[in-house]
Amino acid sequence: MLVLTRRIGESIIIGQNIKVMVTDIQGNQVRLGIEAPTEIPVHRGEIYERIKEQNLKAAQAAQGAEDVLTKLGKKK
Repeated sequence: MLVLTRRIGESIIIGQNIKVMVTDIQGNQVRLGIEAPTEIPVHRGEIYERIKEQNLKAAQAAQGAEDVLTKLGKKK
């Protein structure tokens, strides 16, 4: 992990097209501004984890439905 120190108004660049800027610091909270192409999703970490869990559940449900359909098809 790369750890950097930045002040308000300073930024880091990720790749060629993602910019992360420190916009404000209040106590132990840091406000970040993120510029990224619209095709690159940007999520808070806890939201990203929820999305992954929901996608996993959906995939498991789809697999379960596929298994049921396969079993029904074999009973013909």
